[in-house]
Parts: sequence; structure tokens; C-alpha cells
Amino acid sequence: MAEAVLTISHLTKRFENQTVLEDLSLEVREGETVVIVGPSGCGKSTLLRCVNALEDIQGGEIRIRGERIRHDGKNLPEMRRKVGMVFQNYELFPHLTVIENILLAPVKAQKRPREEVRAEAMELLERVGLKEKADSLPRQLSGGQKQRVAIVRALCVHPDILLFDEVTAALDPEMVREVLDVIIGLAEQGKTMLIVTHEMSFARAVADRIILLSDCRILEESSPEEFFTAPKTEQAKKFLQSFEFRRSRQA
Repeated sequence: MAEAVLTISHLTKRFENQTVLEDLSLEVREGETVVIVGPSGCGKSTLLRCVNALEDIQGGEIRIRGERIRHDGKNLPEMRRKVGMVFQNYELFPHLTVIENILLAPVKAQKRPREEVRAEAMELLERVGLKEKADSLPRQLSGGQKQRVAIVRALCVHPDILLFDEVTAALDPEMVREVLDVIIGLAEQGKTMLIVTHEMSFARAVADRIILLSDCRILEESSPEEFFTAPKTEQAKKFLQSFEFRRSRQA
């Protein structure tokens, strides 16, 4: 069995008096793509932010390759280098070119040789069809192009695991496919990924496992085929029916 890259044990997260995640445990193994789905506001994005230590936790622990993430800050820089996160809204620096955005963390934080990182970045940009945009500013790119740059930026820090937080949520429908195709390609390459998405057809295509998150905890965990054709819980059935209803309304 492949090594566990991410191990979450009995995680509890609260905002003041509101519990968002309670006693949640989850493991993601080397080369696995795990997709988290669930109703809006159920804590999906918060879970990713806890993994990347962008949020404090009130209970449990999170480990990357067996090493505990210490939310007191003692090993945060080292642990964050092991986690690549791609946000909904790209988070690109508007005053830096595409290539400068990508080089910033590997060169400044990881102290890697600039030319070595640049060569890798240009190769990755070519792979996602954006080599000719290397010297462009973010405002000169479409939403889909910005999101592909954000993916390349995350890859260039050589993370142990990639986190994707609703990366198509801010995109126009015609731009969604180009971003999802890049992520499917990463899954085919064996990248370890934890993905939050509301795109059900994408989830079914890319996932090794589907996690349904609701009511502060994991309600169901299964293969894509089982989740979409024979869900175990009533909550999963209602969740899938709501997507079918929305899709029929849009047709």
C-alpha cells in the first residue's frame, strides 16, 4: 500500500462558538486523488485551509508524511513548502509578470537557483499552453489562464500534496474545461491531490475516492462509481438529487 502523504486525525475547527469541523479523520496516500464534495458552507474550504495551516485548529492533528504541522508556527515555513495550494481567485500578484509570480516562492523562500526554476517554469507553462504568456501581467490574462498559472506556481515548489479549492468557481463556463483538463492531466501523472469542487462530472472523472462532507463531519466515503450510482446515505442521495435538479433546470 502506498505511503500516507496527508493524515488528518480527529480534527476539530471552530469559529468562536460555531463548530465547522468536528472529530474529522482522513488520509490521502501517495499518488491518490481525493475529491471533497458537499453543500455550501459545510467546511470544505476551511478543511483545506487547516491543512495549509492558514487556519488554527481547536483539536486533533494534521501530519504531512508523518510530521505534525505545528500551528504554533515552529515548523510552518517548512511544512507549507510541502503543500501546494491553488485558490478560487488565483492570488497572483498583479504587479508581477507570470514568470515572476511563479519564481517568487522557489527562489526567495526555497533559495533555489533562479535559472533552474525558470527553466522548469517555462517547461510547465508550455505544458499548460501558456509559454507565450510568461512576460504578461495577470490583468492581460483570462480567468482560465490565470488559474493555469496558479497551478504552475504551485507545482514549482515541488509540494508533496496539491490542494485545489473550488478552482473553477470564479471562471466563466467556457473557461472551466481548460482548467479541469490540466488537473485531470496531473492525476494521470500520479500527483497527490486533495480537491474541493462543485463540478460533479469532473469529480467523477478525476477522483480515486469521493468524500461527502456535511454537518461538520464526513458522512460518506467511497469510490466515484459507488458514490454516483449507489450512494449509501440519505444525505448523499439528497445531495446528488439537488445537482440533478439544478442541471435539469439549466438544460
